Amino acid sequence: MFVYISFTLAAIFVVFAAIKLNKYGDQISRQTAMSGAMVGGLLIAGATSLPELTTSVTAVYIDNVDIAVGNMLGSNVFNLLILAAVDLYYRKHKAFNTVEPSNYFPSIMFGVILTTTVIIAMVLNLGFSIYNIGFEMYILVALYIVSVKLFESEEPEEQVEQEAGVTPIHKVIRYFIFSAIAVLLAGSVLSISGDLLAAQTGINSSFVGSVLIAASTSLPELVAVIAAYKIGNYAIAIGSILGSNLFNLLLLAFTDAFYQQGPILQGVSYSMIVIATLSLVMMLVTLYMLMRSPTQATIKYIIPSTAIIALYLVVSYIMF
Repeated sequence: MFVYISFTLAAIFVVFAAIKLNKYGDQISRQTAMSGAMVGGLLIAGATSLPELTTSVTAVYIDNVDIAVGNMLGSNVFNLLILAAVDLYYRKHKAFNTVEPSNYFPSIMFGVILTTTVIIAMVLNLGFSIYNIGFEMYILVALYIVSVKLFESEEPEEQVEQEAGVTPIHKVIRYFIFSAIAVLLAGSVLSISGDLLAAQTGINSSFVGSVLIAASTSLPELVAVIAAYKIGNYAIAIGSILGSNLFNLLLLAFTDAFYQQGPILQGVSYSMIVIATLSLVMMLVTLYMLMRSPTQATIKYIIPSTAIIALYLVVSYIMF
């Protein structure tokens, strides 16, 4: 009974903290020279990915690499599912028609490259490591640093004048940090409680990590995207998902540093390749949504989002 109560309370706190996180992130975007895509792709993405880190590191210590890796890869899949589902629900807004695609190319293209690197590492299974960390992880870190540099090199938006009655930027940043800490703590409790609940069902670790726990730790992203859509800030909604996926791949390298039995990707089951491939395909569909010509026909607009949702359901069913 305690596990059920802790899971429910943690879920409530994650939702509350994520709403605040998105609110203050939006204010930072409006009051500084940072674009909505950059705020979503770096600030909010990093904060909402904190529960994934805690869960995966914990899984490493209990020697369950499928949960550790599956949580990261599964979260990336679930994040894209969230974006597709919310965009489908708010299909009349046609959010992807209103954003500037070039703002998201660094995050989504590097997401594709990093995910492909992970897939190749798992398929080849070379086991080459430096200080017990897979060589591919050094590549992930290097590519992530390059992607951040591209964010920094983007032309900044004009500085917004401080309006009367608006919360000062230093307080907004402080509130953002408090909200991020709340997401970390509540999200960690949510993940651990979800892990205990899943363990009682006897379902295999691959499904638990890549579907059940991944869905739990992606709850902050879900709330952040819905909140961003409600206030019409689609740049933060899309940027937070793509940035979070990129950040999760960086955290995969960080997780490998805690795994002392060799490269962590060499100890996972075959199903992790399936999940990583699913993530790659979903990213490519999302890239198409960004690059295609704007369409006003609702049926034509929702086809990619519907395809992402259907693909996720089919693969999850097969895994289960």
